[in-house]
Amino acid sequence: MGHHNLGVLPFPWLLLLCLVPLSAAKFVVEKNSLRVTSPERIRGTYDSAIGNFGIPQYGGSLAGMLVYPKENQKGCKEFSDFHVSFQSKPGSLPLFVMVDRGDCLFALKVWNAQKVGASAVLVADHLDEPLITMDSPEEDGSTATYVQNITIPSALIRKSFSEQLKKEINAGEMVSLSLDWREAVPHPDDRVEYELWTNSNDECGFKCDMLMEFLKEFKGAAQILERRHYTQFTPHYITWFCPEAFTLSRQCKSQCINHGRYCAPDPEQDFRSGYDGKDVVIENLRQLCVFRAANDSGKPWVWWDYVTDFQIRCPMKEKKYNQDCAHSVIKSLGLDIDAIEKCMGDPNADSENPVLKEEQQAQIGKGSRGDVTILPTLVVNNRQYRGKLAKGAVLKAICAGFEESTEPSICLSSDIETNECLENNGGCWQDKAAKLTACKDTYRGRVCECPLVDGVQLKGDGYTICEARGPGRCSVNNGGCWQESRNGSSMSACVDNGEAKCKCPPGFRGDGVKNCEDINECKERKACQCPECSCTNTWGSYDCSCSGDLLYMRDHDTCISKHVGAVKSSWSFFWVILIGLAIAAGGAYMVYKYRLRAYMDSEIRAIMAQYMPLDSQGEVPNHVHEDHM
Repeated sequence: MGHHNLGVLPFPWLLLLCLVPLSAAKFVVEKNSLRVTSPERIRGTYDSAIGNFGIPQYGGSLAGMLVYPKENQKGCKEFSDFHVSFQSKPGSLPLFVMVDRGDCLFALKVWNAQKVGASAVLVADHLDEPLITMDSPEEDGSTATYVQNITIPSALIRKSFSEQLKKEINAGEMVSLSLDWREAVPHPDDRVEYELWTNSNDECGFKCDMLMEFLKEFKGAAQILERRHYTQFTPHYITWFCPEAFTLSRQCKSQCINHGRYCAPDPEQDFRSGYDGKDVVIENLRQLCVFRAANDSGKPWVWWDYVTDFQIRCPMKEKKYNQDCAHSVIKSLGLDIDAIEKCMGDPNADSENPVLKEEQQAQIGKGSRGDVTILPTLVVNNRQYRGKLAKGAVLKAICAGFEESTEPSICLSSDIETNECLENNGGCWQDKAAKLTACKDTYRGRVCECPLVDGVQLKGDGYTICEARGPGRCSVNNGGCWQESRNGSSMSACVDNGEAKCKCPPGFRGDGVKNCEDINECKERKACQCPECSCTNTWGSYDCSCSGDLLYMRDHDTCISKHVGAVKSSWSFFWVILIGLAIAAGGAYMVYKYRLRAYMDSEIRAIMAQYMPLDSQGEVPNHVHEDHM
């Protein structure tokens, strides 16, 4: 950078002055929820500041086990030099690594842990202070090689919280926790509003290269979302002002328009050659007006075509970063050049530019969103995005902004899958023999959920176990039970009765899961114990035969004569006779009872007639009375 004397301050100090907003600044640290699930003593939810590199799992969560290395605790050296690996074993929880702050860049700590298998990194603050955002380092040859390759999430935690974690780990406790990004992006409805604070400068090194690459990669997805009205996108451009005392200086004149009101740093950081900061401000203003013209025509997505085409056709290094090249791009897209030029106004006028003034006001934080001070900055549903500016990561954050079940199909496509399941099966349960896995790659991150197979829902934690339960479970990998086939017949320990149990079939014994052993009933004298019986053991059963003309009855474990039919006939004849006699006796009894009753009735009538003459009889003379007469 050229150091031209301003009379009082060199240019770097001028930039610091320009960064001061017109009102009180407010920088909001974007946080995610960190939940400790064990041990019980520190169980709870804690804040952590999302790192501005790597790929946070926006819309999802990640569970793991925390480790604190005994050596290289600041993570500034290669962990492989200490023969340390954080690669989780199959079926185990992912490993989170905690390192101490200090001595090297945040990004380097995370990169060193990622290279040996860490799934996430927590940086323990060494000061008792509010959380800050771990920003990506300034670009140079050494950092550019690894910053863009960081893919795991990271977060800064408070000193007091980290000391609690270290105490539990040193005591031999297993510390289980989860990082939760589900509320990191608000998701109130079925439309997401997002904005990108960008810059047209293509000669600022690593960050500019990253931004330009992102615009090209994300263009297709952004236009699909915008065309189908799933999103409302707005581009923004950061500008600064030059302090009034320096508006007539050479530096302000070369870096600012409208008499020092709107400025940008020199692209090459050299005032003596190349393009000036005001050239960047003018192109930024043009791109804002392109968006407004495209929006007025009902095609706001054309802005993505313009910025990517301008980047390809009008690069600074080819000395084409100018108005003529910009006009050729505008014409090719069918936009109204006159309307765009009118929107831009006069950059030499000593007056406010309405478009750029609105941009400066928008830089100031409102509500839950802090001031925009980092370039580039993505804001989704009024919440600043933190992480790597890459297509998959950004699309995941945007998709997390939709209300549950209202996500467009692009959010469920392979374009934004994290592919975590390709490595170590994502630490989830799997059955290699049956080709079943609980690992799912989604835009909300890798999740371990027991799968649905042929209409049967497997149940379990998704990490160590998934079992088939309910009707039809035996159709899925035989319910995880033992099975074997011999000579065309099959045996299974799976019982399809709705219970997730494995029980060896009759004739076998064992745990029902790994083995069921054939029981030798003959050898163990559990069958064919009658004197006439002869036993032959078969797989899962036995055959029993009797000597001579005898037949074997399995239920009674005995032998009987084959002529048992004649005996049955004799007994039948006996029963017929017996029943016949019973009927005859019953009939005789009824006749006897009838005759007896008739006889008794006649006797009773005769007796009563002597004392109580019946109406039909004549009057009997009273001889006793006549004698006394």
